[in-house]
Amino acid sequence: MTRSNYTVDVIGFNPTERLLLSSIFGLAARRDPSFAQRNDGATKPTDLYLVDGADEAAMKEFRAVRARFPAPAVMVGGSDPVLPSLSRPIQWARLLQSFDDAVQGTERGAPSAKQATGSVLVVDDNATVRKFMEAKLAPYGFSADFAESGEQAVGLTAKNEYTCVFLDVVLPGIDGYQVCKLIKGNKQAVKRTAVVMLTSRSSPFDKLRGSLAGCDEYLTKPVDENRLLEVIAKFLPRNSQ
Repeated sequence: MTRSNYTVDVIGFNPTERLLLSSIFGLAARRDPSFAQRNDGATKPTDLYLVDGADEAAMKEFRAVRARFPAPAVMVGGSDPVLPSLSRPIQWARLLQSFDDAVQGTERGAPSAKQATGSVLVVDDNATVRKFMEAKLAPYGFSADFAESGEQAVGLTAKNEYTCVFLDVVLPGIDGYQVCKLIKGNKQAVKRTAVVMLTSRSSPFDKLRGSLAGCDEYLTKPVDENRLLEVIAKFLPRNSQ
């Protein structure tokens, strides 16, 4: 039997972390295997537990529930000698990987491909960056186009509707700021397309130029995977409905 969907019972965590976890599960639901947070309480079996190991009440509740419904678990904080534990602050990439690791022992086949939902454009003349972005976007069901110059990017955005454009600043031909202005000059794109600057330029002046050009977010290279996942969750799921 092939498993591609898992439920996670979340126990404990403060309101701020709960909000963060909500975003993470929004992204995790798009993966294969996918992980969805349980919202019906601990009244029936679950596939996986996520527990606040630093909260004694949460750990007590977890042990009681797990005694009735055994399942793998991932702990954040705490010092349980048996459970896999992640340190705080919660790291997106590590948490998603820990979910995968936790269900490795359950009956599970090879992941199947999810239908692509949402289209992305990555504009960068560096092949390594394009490959990195392709690898990070693929697990979440987003189809991706790639451009190596500003002119190519403008041509693609004129023909296709993208939920998000990851845009390098330094490009052959017109630069990323000009491309962003052209994209945002389209009234439909303002509402439907998020532009994320993807660049090694991180000075306040450069970020200001990006804001003035109309970009929605600014990521600096080398791209931190955890930060990238935050941006993906912030823009792509919302725009691909």
